[in-house]
Amino acid sequence: MSLKPIASPLAAFIIGCLGTVFAAHADITVGVAGPFSGPNATYGDQYWRGASQAAADINAAGGINGEKITLVQGDDACEPKQAVAVANRLVDQSHVAAVIGHFCSSSTMPASEVYDDAGILAITPGSTNPQITERGMSNLFRMCGRDDQQGAIAASYIIDKLKATKVAIIHDKDTYGLADATKAALNKAGVKEVMYEGLSRGEKDFNALVTKIRSVDPQVVYFGGCHPKAGPLVRQMREQGVTAKFFSGDCIVTEELVTAAGGPQYTDGVLMTFGQDPRLIPAGKSVIEKFRASKFEPEGYTLYAYASLQTIAAAFKTTGGSDSAKASDWLKSHSVDTVMGQKSWDSKGDLKVSDYVVYQWDNQGKYQQLP
Repeated sequence: MSLKPIASPLAAFIIGCLGTVFAAHADITVGVAGPFSGPNATYGDQYWRGASQAAADINAAGGINGEKITLVQGDDACEPKQAVAVANRLVDQSHVAAVIGHFCSSSTMPASEVYDDAGILAITPGSTNPQITERGMSNLFRMCGRDDQQGAIAASYIIDKLKATKVAIIHDKDTYGLADATKAALNKAGVKEVMYEGLSRGEKDFNALVTKIRSVDPQVVYFGGCHPKAGPLVRQMREQGVTAKFFSGDCIVTEELVTAAGGPQYTDGVLMTFGQDPRLIPAGKSVIEKFRASKFEPEGYTLYAYASLQTIAAAFKTTGGSDSAKASDWLKSHSVDTVMGQKSWDSKGDLKVSDYVVYQWDNQGKYQQLP
């Protein structure tokens, strides 16, 4: 014979109250996914620093409806298979309510399928491949523009400002589709590329490619890839006497480009497209001062990650919890005030306004927005 404990009404009341207290003070866990190792780790660091400062600021102001934000990191090293493993871990083990990530489009594409299946809100601060938001995922958003928007700006600058008619296009054989987007925009405007070649991951010796580039004598070499390849490529071009203008995009927005190239003498004059410099937006002044006080310059995607967490917090706070479906619906019909100014999204999760402009690197290893 077994005896069953009899729970008194008082005990049940106390347990219920304790459960309510613990639930009210539960943390909201947000994943930050990107390359924290490998050649693109600088962008993961930017994500983490931006999200960490945003979490600290939001928590200091009371959190999300009284609940604190806890961040958990997921390193995908910009490897698609690793990104899927990271996504599954964030969902199944960390039980995240939302995700900031990923960075490389090749990682965001498969990882977002995991988040979509789990019904989790995800905002990518830096993935620009148009297909990311063309797949009908209701909880997926961007804090950046798209390659087709960025490519159009680059093509216009090449044609209208540089007056170039001979353009060599180099792509990175990855899901980052900027080279193809720029190629399409140039072709639409009547400019046919004189060369179209690709680079492989891990490749470092580009001398054979540079020889081909020199043989077609382009006015502009457009590269759709990141700084670990862009740096050595532009250096080897200059070493072989190729003086064509070097043009790239948002994946070289880091001072590590200069290190990868071997010095500012090689990156001087390099052009790139990126959003309007968020460090110049008045809304972010106090946050930027905090970063600089800690001896960190919030370049690249730092403020994009900060704004992504602000957006998640605003959506959850307004909809009264951490329900991704409600938060996503709300975001598609409301604007959010962020460190990068006011942002709003369309039904696909893309920003309604993209603000790509052209920057140029100088002989001091810094970049400035061009008029």
